[in-house]
Amino acid sequence: MITLIAIGALVATLLGGIFALRLRDKLHLILGFSAGAVIAVAFFDLLPESLDIGAGFYSNSTLLTITAIGFIIYLVLDRVVFLHAHAHDEVDVHSSEIGMVGSDGREHDVHHPSRGILGAGSLSVHSFLDGIAIGLAFQVSSAVGLIVAIAVLVHDFSDGINTVSMILKNEGSRKQAFCWLIVDACAPVIGIIATLFFTVPAQGLAIIIALFAGFFLYIGASDLIPESHHAHPKFLTTFMTVLGVAVLYVAIHVIQ
Repeated sequence: MITLIAIGALVATLLGGIFALRLRDKLHLILGFSAGAVIAVAFFDLLPESLDIGAGFYSNSTLLTITAIGFIIYLVLDRVVFLHAHAHDEVDVHSSEIGMVGSDGREHDVHHPSRGILGAGSLSVHSFLDGIAIGLAFQVSSAVGLIVAIAVLVHDFSDGINTVSMILKNEGSRKQAFCWLIVDACAPVIGIIATLFFTVPAQGLAIIIALFAGFFLYIGASDLIPESHHAHPKFLTTFMTVLGVAVLYVAIHVIQ
């Protein structure tokens, strides 16, 4: 089962990247769905599972605090360590604060290839952590592992999209984008394989799952939702986010 999941993660990432290369004008809808999916997993699966597993070891308040810490940890890694940034963030800064205006009187985007590489690299680290999440979830049970895998597969699809977009938006070539897509696609497989060499006791798993709930909340709320809504009609992207929540809610309860 876990081997098939690893292959699925690799394929999902590749498909997302190929989708981005071919249908870039529809990316906001896919990202909106992904945002709802990862947030749904955090609220409807990871948090309840953490509370159930950790019931004999920690209070609910402690585990919820750990989830908040996970959110903050990922924020720090994202903004300080990984230097993760979206191309449109840079454009907004340069156009609104620096005022880059061309001879035609209109503002122009400013891109740097190094920022694209840093963004793609950070997304690959994200994918590696996704693989770790799948492997640890399967240590709890097959049902939990499958739930987390579903969320990760959806997220990996969006990771593939984002990886390609980060390179292309920052003056990278299609060849560079595809190379980074391969790296990102292999990252969750490596993460899954790594968890085959160690196990975690129940009290440790409760903490780890709570941390990953915080991670998923950050990815969905602070990364995917803003990316999906940037410069696009809000109704359709909002609908796709709600649809993502609904689909994962149903999937979680059907599997459980």
